[in-house]
Amino acid sequence: MEIFSAVLVGVVVLEHLFIMILEMFFIRSKVAKRAFQLPKHLEGDRNVAIMFANQGLYNGFLAAGLVWGLILGFNSVGYMVQLFFIICVVVAAIYGGFTSNKSIIIKQGLPAILALITLLLYSHIFFVGDKGI
Repeated sequence: MEIFSAVLVGVVVLEHLFIMILEMFFIRSKVAKRAFQLPKHLEGDRNVAIMFANQGLYNGFLAAGLVWGLILGFNSVGYMVQLFFIICVVVAAIYGGFTSNKSIIIKQGLPAILALITLLLYSHIFFVGDKGI
């Protein structure tokens, strides 16, 4: 279960690093325009590019937090760090799905929800009775 959880968390990390790179450095690319469905009249807007860059930074923070949790491992501290940041991703995906585009719930939320489920299963299997959590 630990390896499966780590792989799913790793998928979420890669997804958020990809989103960060698109939002911060390649917002004017065809891939970004298609991914974010940016209306034509906003494509060249400098303020929109700045807002995307700021949003990209937050996606980078989510990825960094998950990497931090993976580096710490699956002890009680590493587990809690991973759990916190995965929950943040799930909440962000749900919020984005309701406020922006429903497909965000699937594209960003599904990998995070699967990772969350495996983390919760892992905690039940390995931490039941552990006084550390």
